[in-house]
Amino acid sequence: MSSVLTIETPKVDQVRTGVSDQAREQLAGHLSVLLAETYLLTIKSHLYHWNVVGPLFKPIHDLTEAHYENLFAATDDLAERIRALGHRAPVNVEDGKLTLTVTLPAGGMPDAHDMIKDLVQCHEILSAEMRYVARYAGENGDIVTEDLLTARITFHEKAAWMLRALITD
Repeated sequence: MSSVLTIETPKVDQVRTGVSDQAREQLAGHLSVLLAETYLLTIKSHLYHWNVVGPLFKPIHDLTEAHYENLFAATDDLAERIRALGHRAPVNVEDGKLTLTVTLPAGGMPDAHDMIKDLVQCHEILSAEMRYVARYAGENGDIVTEDLLTARITFHEKAAWMLRALITD
């Protein structure tokens, strides 16, 4: 991720919390991307939960359920943080303003092993992106966003580890 996003998030409130207007705008843009990617990973995890087959069915089914429930709750936290920063949460992730790394599966459902590899990659991508934004938040005095993202990074790194362990010989 670059240090400055060009995503526009309309200001809705004057916010005076000690975080500059410019930093809040940049953070709202970064969080908008993370929100959209978290939402897509929620959907992907749910699709894999429904469609996994094979000898790993039960552990993948159970793990993806726990993950999509956590991810769905996280979307609310991320959207509410964007609002607390004085901006609107994104309403259309396909309007060309958000460049997303996490995508939904194309061309049918992968097998169980490829589902897990895909989910590991998505969790690692989100963790890395969140680490970058958390650092930016901390450098700009937004410890609330930094703390929120620290918790999310913890979840994504643990999720990637657990999923990776399912397919490691």
